[in-house]
Amino acid sequence: MANYKIHPSSVISPDVEIADDVEIGPYCLIQGKVKIGKGTFIEGHVTLGYRHGIIEIGENNHFSPGAVIGGPPQDHSYKGEPTRLIIGNNNTFREFSTVNLATSKGDGITRVGNNNYFMAYTHVGHDCKIGDNVTIANDSHLGGHCEIEDGVTIGGVCAFNQFTKVGRGAFVAGSSVVNKDILPFCRAQGTYATIRATNKIGLARRGFPREEIANVHKAIRIIIMGSHTVEEGIERIRQECTLSPNIEYFINFIKASKRGIAVDRSPKGWQDDD
Repeated sequence: MANYKIHPSSVISPDVEIADDVEIGPYCLIQGKVKIGKGTFIEGHVTLGYRHGIIEIGENNHFSPGAVIGGPPQDHSYKGEPTRLIIGNNNTFREFSTVNLATSKGDGITRVGNNNYFMAYTHVGHDCKIGDNVTIANDSHLGGHCEIEDGVTIGGVCAFNQFTKVGRGAFVAGSSVVNKDILPFCRAQGTYATIRATNKIGLARRGFPREEIANVHKAIRIIIMGSHTVEEGIERIRQECTLSPNIEYFINFIKASKRGIAVDRSPKGWQDDD
C-alpha cells in the first residue's frame, strides 16, 4: 500500500498516480494524467496538470504555494492535444512559478531536467527544454521553445524571446532581454543582451582547470572581438586553441545557432577581466 499523505481539502483526479512518501498540502488541485515520483513535497494551493495533458514528475521535487505546473500552453494553436510535461528529479519550484505543457508543433514535450531551481514568479513556456543544474531567479520568463542547457544561471527579471538558446555554463545578468543565442561559458547582459565576458568564476566553480578556462576564454574572444566573419572566427579557433571537448562543443553550438549569436563587437561590448 502506498505511503503518501494528502490533505483532505485537496482535489485529486482519479487518473493521478502517486508514489511513496509524497506529501500533498491543503487546497491543491491535481487533474488529468499526472504521475508523481516518490519523495515529492507539494505545498498548499498548488495546481498540477490539465485535463488534456500528460505530466510525469520525478522524485524529490518541491512545489511551493501558488505554483501552476502543467497548465495548457499559451498558444492560440493549442486545441487540447495530449501533449506532455516531463520533470526530472530534485527540482524546486518556488511561489507562483509556472511551467506549461507543450504544443503539438514540435516533439510535443516541455522538459525540465534535474536539480534545477526556479524562483518565485518564473515562467517556463511551452516546448521549452531545461537541462540540469539550472537556476532561474525571480520573475524571469522564457518564451516558447527556449532551450537552457546545463549549469546556466539566469538573474532576476529577464525575458527570453521564443526559440532562443543559452549554452552550457553561461550566466545571464538580471534585467536582460535575450533575443539571440547566448554562447556557452559566457556572461551576458543588456537590452538586448550581448556577451560581455567569459564566465571564469562559474567555470572555476564547476571544476574547470585553469588551462582549460584560458583555452575557452581565448575561443570566446576570437568570436567576439574583431571584424571577421563567424566562419573565419571558427577557423581561427581550430588553429589557435586546443581542440578539447569543450571547444568542439563551443564550435558546434555556434554552427547550429538558428537565431544568431548575441554579439556586440564595439569596444564597449567586451568587459575583459584579465
